[in-house]
Amino acid sequence: MNAINYDNFMREELARAPKDAGLLLHSCCAPCSSYCLQTLHERLRTTVLYYNPNLDCEQEYRRRKLEQIRLLHETGWADFMDCDFSPEDFAPVAALRAKTKEGGEGCSLCFTLRLEKTAQKAAENGYDYFATTLTVSPLKNAEKINEIGFAAAEKYGVRYLPSDFKKRNGYLQSVSLSKEYGLYRQNYCGCRFSLREGLRHTCPEEV
Repeated sequence: MNAINYDNFMREELARAPKDAGLLLHSCCAPCSSYCLQTLHERLRTTVLYYNPNLDCEQEYRRRKLEQIRLLHETGWADFMDCDFSPEDFAPVAALRAKTKEGGEGCSLCFTLRLEKTAQKAAENGYDYFATTLTVSPLKNAEKINEIGFAAAEKYGVRYLPSDFKKRNGYLQSVSLSKEYGLYRQNYCGCRFSLREGLRHTCPEEV
């Protein structure tokens, strides 16, 4: 069976969507969101949802959030919705993530946490679609993320916009846009487990 091309799937859906359709886009950070927003903002009325409870260092959380807001202010590509700092939401995931490697079952549960929150907020606020920037990363499994997205859509009764933003050199374009806007690019996914697996930390606190 041929793998689904989620980038084509997304673009076909965008071509069908009404011009004023609303999209709630989960964003993990400004750099990852840059190419995604550039791709989406002219077709959908987009709002960024910054929900990342996997970040347990408040200083790092605030720094990433402020960069996200700055990008939106400078570009006008989307509005902003903030769930604020909530590391307690990640606690049920942490026990499993501690036992698994990057990209494993713990990460899938983390994706589920964030995508379900996005679907819930989209349904509550009357958005036509929800989506995520997570598929722009070459280290993340777009098939798994989209599978989780469709499940969340069914659970909350709102349409999921699938994606594979790393296609069409999306990741490299996000790097270029980050340089253009002078965005802070962190060197680890966000949770303390990805940090401990060898990625540089920017928070002065011990983990």
